[in-house]
Amino acid sequence: MEAHIAQALSEAGVDLADAYPKPLTQEVVGAADVVITMGCGDVCPVMPGRRYLDWPVADIDEAPIAVVRDIRDAIDAHITELLTQLAP
Repeated sequence: MEAHIAQALSEAGVDLADAYPKPLTQEVVGAADVVITMGCGDVCPVMPGRRYLDWPVADIDEAPIAVVRDIRDAIDAHITELLTQLAP
């Protein structure tokens, strides 16, 4: 399953050499203007004054590579849309 994630990201030109999961802590949230979660629900920290977006995605565990690619592409579309909204 992790191999599918790495493969799908590599196909999109993403370099995973320095990638690691970043915890969603109060400090991280406090430094952000926009907080994006992916199905986090009520377990994620919430700080007033921050913009929150939840991008629900399918469960990637045990997903075949085609599904992982679809999830990657959906996240990319969300990012592209957000960048358009944030542009001056």
